[in-house]
Amino acid sequence: MTRYGILGCGMMGREHIRNIALLAEAEVSAFVEPDEEQALFTRALVPGATRASDLPALLNRNDVDALVIASPNHRHIGQLQEVAATRPLPVLVEKPVFTRAEDAPHLAKLARNFPAPIWVAMEYRYMPPVARFREMADAATGGIRMLTIREHRFPFLKKVGDWNRFNHNTGGTLVEKCCHFFDLMRVILNDDPVRVMSSAGQAVNHLDESYDGAVPDIWDHGYVIVDFARGARAMLELSMFAEGSEYQEDISAIGPEGKIEAKVPGPTRFWNHDIGPAPIPRVIVSPRNPTGPREIEIPVDRQLLDAGDHNGATYYQHQRFLEAIRHGRRPEVTLDDGAWAVKMGLAAQESARTGQAVALD
Repeated sequence: MTRYGILGCGMMGREHIRNIALLAEAEVSAFVEPDEEQALFTRALVPGATRASDLPALLNRNDVDALVIASPNHRHIGQLQEVAATRPLPVLVEKPVFTRAEDAPHLAKLARNFPAPIWVAMEYRYMPPVARFREMADAATGGIRMLTIREHRFPFLKKVGDWNRFNHNTGGTLVEKCCHFFDLMRVILNDDPVRVMSSAGQAVNHLDESYDGAVPDIWDHGYVIVDFARGARAMLELSMFAEGSEYQEDISAIGPEGKIEAKVPGPTRFWNHDIGPAPIPRVIVSPRNPTGPREIEIPVDRQLLDAGDHNGATYYQHQRFLEAIRHGRRPEVTLDDGAWAVKMGLAAQESARTGQAVALD
C-alpha cells in the first residue's frame, strides 16, 4: 500500500484525492488544509485520513510515503525546500513549480540534490486525445513545422482567499494557466524554445471585482508565438471568456506530409446538457496526398471524467507517478520540464508587457 499526504485540498487537491482512490493499493492517509470549508469537503472524500496541522506535522507522520503539493502557486518552491530539508519523500507538485525568475536557482538546486522523484503535474500531456496526437504527430505531418494550441474556456474559478486573482500570487496568466501549453509545445516538438513574442491583457473578466480595495490584474486573453531551436514555430491562442465553445482545446500540427488535430472538450460538469451530450474527444488526420480527413474518436471512461476536470489525465498521470515511486523510475515530467514551462510563461508575460520579443537561452 502506498500512502499519500496531500498539501492543499482545494479544487485541484480534491481532484488528486479522487484519482488516487482509483489506483490499486494506494490511499490518502493524511492531509493539510487550513480552510475549514475545504477541510470538510476533503473529510467527506477520505473520512479515514488524518488532518495534519501543517507541513512539518505531515512530514513527521510515519504513515505517509509520498506527497502531493496542490497549494497556491507562490508557495510551491518554499514547500519543496522544506520537504528537502526535513524529509525528502517522493513528490508530485502542481504546476507552476515556481512563479518568479529569482526562484529558478532554488529549483535547480533541488533538481541536483533531491534524492527522491519530484514530478511536476502537467496533466495536459496525459489527456487521451493529446496522448494519441503526440503518438501520431510525426508520422502524420512528416515532421512538424507549425504547431498551434488554442484554448477557449471559462474564466478563472473562485479559489480560497482569491489568491488566483493577482499576478504576484500566480506568476501571471501566461505562467499560471499557460505553462501547460508551453510544456506541450516542448514535448510535442522535442525541442527547446529560443524566442517568445506575445500580446495579451485583461479585457473582460474580473474587472468589477475588488479584494481589500485591489482590482484583479490577472489577464484573460492573449496570443503567444514561440520560435524553436530547430526551426519549428508554435502559437498559443487563449481566451478565458469563451466557455460556450464545443471544444475547449484545439491542437494542430502541420508539416510537409499533412496535418493532425486534437479536439478536447472542457470539464463535463460545465457542459450544457440541455443541448445534448458533451462532445467526444477526437483526433483528425488530414494528409496532403491523397486529401481527405480521417477522424478518430477517443472516448474517455465515465469514471475518470467524474473524478476530475482534465479529461481523465489526472488518473493516467497518477498511474505513472506511482510506477516511478514503486520502481525507482525517473519522473516523466521533471523539475527541468517544469522550469522551462515557467521560463516560457514569464518570457511571454514580459513580451506582452514591453511589446518586445524575449530571447531564451
